[in-house]
Amino acid sequence: MLYIIYQEDGPDSLAIRARVKEQHFAYLEQHRDKLVLGGATLAEDGATRLGSVLILNVPSLADAEAFSMNEPFRKAGLFRSVKITRMRRGQWHPENAPASAEGN
Repeated sequence: MLYIIYQEDGPDSLAIRARVKEQHFAYLEQHRDKLVLGGATLAEDGATRLGSVLILNVPSLADAEAFSMNEPFRKAGLFRSVKITRMRRGQWHPENAPASAEGN
């Protein structure tokens, strides 16, 4: 089942992100078998981070919640809010995704 995790950054996000970034990426790599898509949400200027979104393929809401609770950024208190919602894959066109992480 697919779950989307929508996370909004809290007030000390820059410092927390810098301190925990390597652990965060290692955690995502460790769980790459569950991670469908992940990335930062940005302000319209394309640089200011607002939070992040993760889409997981896991058996249940409990599994999505456990993944989120153990994620290093969340454990470090980076997020002001976290919302986890089950979703259905509708349209799927990965060929339309940008060639780079920056959207180029």
